[in-house]
Amino acid sequence: MSDRDIANGAATRSGVDAGVDAGAEAGMDAGLDAGPEPGLDAGSAAGPGPGVDAEATEIPDKLYFRIGEVARLAAIKPYVLRFWETEFPSLGPRKSGTGHRLYRRKDVEQVLEIKRLLYEKRFTIEGARKFLEDRVRSHAAAASAAAKGKGRGKAARAAAAAAPATADGSAGQSQKGLFDGPSPAVLDLVRKELKALAEMLK
Repeated sequence: MSDRDIANGAATRSGVDAGVDAGAEAGMDAGLDAGPEPGLDAGSAAGPGPGVDAEATEIPDKLYFRIGEVARLAAIKPYVLRFWETEFPSLGPRKSGTGHRLYRRKDVEQVLEIKRLLYEKRFTIEGARKFLEDRVRSHAAAASAAAKGKGRGKAARAAAAAAPATADGSAGQSQKGLFDGPSPAVLDLVRKELKALAEMLK
């Protein structure tokens, strides 16, 4: 084999290698541009998974939410929401005239809390329900205690406002003088004047 043949063979091999490398790079670029493979989990592209932080979820400022909106906010399926409604009595969305569920903001917050308890804290359905019921009772007891304290404060303020009328010494003495009898000196003077009048009338 001559030197020319050896040189031609090396050039051919170099061209083939370059073509393979270029094709591989082009294929890789095409694969990256095409996005994730069909076999990847669709849930990763649909939004946050079960471990989403309920407190970090921003709830839009509106009065009512449809079941689809709540499902998207909580990253769960609508049928899961319907099931939770049967397990958590406090979760009760209203129904529109056409029968659609309308969730209030506090309902959405409770859905996020239920999800946090079940998915992050690993509560059972029964445990999460008991936890929420105990919290509602504790909040009600605290509100009742605050209302009683407020009532006692009003009564104390009313008593304090009425106290000066009786606590003032001069006022007490003047009122007491209205019910006390006249002094003996005054009675003697009245008797003398009455006697004088009687003498004049004779």
